[in-house]
Amino acid sequence: MHLPVTSPEAAVSPSGERPTPTTTPLGAGTVETVAADEAVVLDLPPLRLGNLTIDVPVVLAPMAGVTNKAFRRLCREHGGGLYVTEMVTARALVERREKSLQIVHHDADETPRSVQIYGVDAVNVGKAVRMVVEEAIADHIDLNFGCPVPKVTKRGGGSALPWKTDLFQAIVSTAVREADRGDVPVTIKTRMGIDDDHLTYLEAGRIARDAGVAAMTLHGRTLEQHYSGTADWSAIARLREELPDMAILGNGDIWSAEDAVRMVEQTGVDGVVIGRGCQGRPWLFGDLQAAFDGRRDRARPGLRAVAATIYRHAQLLAEQNNDEAQGLREIRKHVAWYFKGYPVGGEMRASLAAVETLDQLEELLSRLDLDQPYPGAAVEGPRGRAGNPKKAALPDRWLEDRLIHDDQRLGLVDAELDVSGG
Repeated sequence: MHLPVTSPEAAVSPSGERPTPTTTPLGAGTVETVAADEAVVLDLPPLRLGNLTIDVPVVLAPMAGVTNKAFRRLCREHGGGLYVTEMVTARALVERREKSLQIVHHDADETPRSVQIYGVDAVNVGKAVRMVVEEAIADHIDLNFGCPVPKVTKRGGGSALPWKTDLFQAIVSTAVREADRGDVPVTIKTRMGIDDDHLTYLEAGRIARDAGVAAMTLHGRTLEQHYSGTADWSAIARLREELPDMAILGNGDIWSAEDAVRMVEQTGVDGVVIGRGCQGRPWLFGDLQAAFDGRRDRARPGLRAVAATIYRHAQLLAEQNNDEAQGLREIRKHVAWYFKGYPVGGEMRASLAAVETLDQLEELLSRLDLDQPYPGAAVEGPRGRAGNPKKAALPDRWLEDRLIHDDQRLGLVDAELDVSGG
């Protein structure tokens, strides 16, 4: 016989009130919070992006294959903020490819709606932004200039693109002009540069500000670092100092609410952007809201609550895809993130990563010792991909100068063939 487990259904309201719980079949196991004596707090004002006010100045970073509608819902149920879709290419969106339209689809109660667009051609980006505005697809648009994936950068996109200042300026100014037709704010996300000898972030920030961009997110790593090493928060602080008249958001190595508070204190940013830190931890957004609201309560989920969240995540993925088997395939990569630090053996992890139905998933999860409490420090800290620094994959002669040449421009034609840039 199934026993109910309470699990929030709708997003946290702007006032911070929690929604009425629904049930899933794994036994009573809410994500409980505790008042952490060591918790640090900060009274941070709302984030202003054009006509939008983000009460909790926290943004979910787009992550390909992760920040889909199902995961965004889970995160929204725990805390407020701005939740951005996976990255979609401008060309695929304009061509109305089915997958691209799925990526930019939002739940009816998801507000404000935010999409991230990737493009290497000002015309295509302009058309994509116009489409978003005219069809009321989103309330906010972010432009991706930070992706370090070789298939993107070797074609001149992502974090390789700001090196070509004329191309960068054309894309940004075109996007802002088209978005202004519908009073939709545009932001950008970028990295420090190609490598330590080819930094781009300060000039990119000045160009973006002058074009009317509402905010800039800086990931404190270069393209060559990928996700290795430590994010350079001092670069974020310098950008904040150089551009006092534009909202600046910090990204990189935020694994806890305490990290977020420290970033704000050390850099002076207007808000934080969360990427890998929330993988397998959607409740991190509740911790962030509490910290920025000046509260010390933090989520400390035991194994039962984690298991219930995994099951519900799989349900949402199945509903999103209208395909249970596809939903279960997509949940597999999340299992290791959810169970990081929890006493779940390798054999069980392997079995959970191979489930094909919700019934199988439920049966396996029910075998766990669900009364295991929160394991403490083992759960905290880095998660997701890291790896080692890699030589930047760039188009031929990309670094010779800062302007885009005709032969290089022709080489960008294939850059937007994929639906998602990540």
